[in-house]
Amino acid sequence: MRLLLIEDDQSLSRQLASALRQENFAVDQAFDGEEGHYQGDVEPYDAVILDIGLPVMNGIEVLKSWRKDERNMPVLILTARDNWQEKVEGFEAGADDYVTKPFQLEEVIARVRALIRRSSGLASPVLTCGPITLDTHSGEVQVNSQAVSLTAYEHKLISYLMHHQGEVVSRTILSEHIYEQDYDPDSNTLEVFVGRLRKKLNVPNIKTVRGRGYQLVEQA
Repeated sequence: MRLLLIEDDQSLSRQLASALRQENFAVDQAFDGEEGHYQGDVEPYDAVILDIGLPVMNGIEVLKSWRKDERNMPVLILTARDNWQEKVEGFEAGADDYVTKPFQLEEVIARVRALIRRSSGLASPVLTCGPITLDTHSGEVQVNSQAVSLTAYEHKLISYLMHHQGEVVSRTILSEHIYEQDYDPDSNTLEVFVGRLRKKLNVPNIKTVRGRGYQLVEQA
């Protein structure tokens, strides 16, 4: 899953981005509202973490503009402690959830996971598709109740497909959601990852739809 983190405190941003990457998220960073607004306008994100107190353009303005332009990705806002006005403003601007500063990194990660699940119409933290299960909390992937060891990119692939079961997902969309902004993969890298993932899962639930992309189906 690909996230946009907009936070002007560069030390805090680095800590949060590092923690999210350790959980297999692809993370793009912006350090002011104008830059963050632009990135959220032109790139496809599964969720955004948005500080309200940003330079150049504050978080409320950024969020209002996105929602006006029908940018509907889930947004988690970061607010100052005990400032209930910011929370109200954030929700009225279109926020989906909030965390107050100072916060625990684990709470932010858990809330981001929950937002992504809900945006995909999924309630349970354990996703299932045929013999495949993905525990979004622990990150563990199992096939027929047996744990499978995956690399970071293999995990990102199965995670995105599990959140979009039944959908035909193009190679372009997959690339946009598993790689960070500055990463430039070779043209066949994605196909290599898919091939390795299929081999490790050893079940025929990931279909290739000729000329369109890939589809994760419950019954092969």
